Amino acid sequence: MSTVVTIGETLALMSGTLGPLQHSPGMTLGMGGSESNVAIGLARLGVDATWIGKVGADALGDLVVREIAAEGVRVVATRDPDAPTALMIKERRTALETRVYYYRAGSAGSRLTVQEVDFDLVRSASLLHVTGISLALSPSVAEVIGEAVRIAKAAGVIVSFDLNFRSKLWSRERAAAAYQRILPHVDIAFGGADEAVIALGGDGPPLQLAHGLIELGARSAVVKLGAAGAVAFVGGQDYEQAAVAIAAVDTVGAGDAFVAGYLAEVMAGEPPAIRLATAVTAGAYACLAPGDWEGLPRRSELAGLSNAEPVTR
Repeated sequence: MSTVVTIGETLALMSGTLGPLQHSPGMTLGMGGSESNVAIGLARLGVDATWIGKVGADALGDLVVREIAAEGVRVVATRDPDAPTALMIKERRTALETRVYYYRAGSAGSRLTVQEVDFDLVRSASLLHVTGISLALSPSVAEVIGEAVRIAKAAGVIVSFDLNFRSKLWSRERAAAAYQRILPHVDIAFGGADEAVIALGGDGPPLQLAHGLIELGARSAVVKLGAAGAVAFVGGQDYEQAAVAIAAVDTVGAGDAFVAGYLAEVMAGEPPAIRLATAVTAGAYACLAPGDWEGLPRRSELAGLSNAEPVTR
């Protein structure tokens, strides 16, 4: 299949056991980041994927690079000797509530510059995927994303953009302005309903939100609704997809899994209805295991959630 390039920060991840973080008897060490999560999800679904980013010249940077590469993703990572790899800590406060704490100020990933990116990788790709997190991270990273999108559009590369609002990085007002600047250059826009509201400055039913993203300039729009499924407006037509009923273990990363599922079917040339069905299934799979990306499905597993007896013999 054709190549997908993602650009963004990946962080080291520490996860506590169920309950208050301060009483956790131990922590597990891993990594995660929206753009690399999508790249891993695509690789598991058989799509050639590349992740571009920057990490510290430290042990956590080694972890990030090793883990992403081990999933079959091409890693193009600059190493920064003067700034650390960012860290996030995940607290499973209750079985129904997860809290995430970020330690990314001054991180290596936030110091990525246009001089450090090989934009020929973007120019030769079939699809570029970026997120609003990168736009919020720092002026230099926002410049990287802007240049990548400009180059992609000039080369006829599909541009995918996930709004991915992070309140700890910027205000709703700054995010809305940035979304409105980039959406006219976006072929596939993703966002949760709450994120679409930020971009539009007003609420409405899910399909109305999707239409609103089109009015802001995106060529197609997908609104993620979590347990309620998803809707899309593609080629002048509305699409709706119910969610897969599951008992969720960890919902962090489900949105990235959804995006990976959708983009994998874009790369396979499938119609919007198939894209949405795969997207919600991939998102559901991601919720069935702890971790941001560990539960992402392989293509052979996509039918598993509809099986009456999920046992492999």
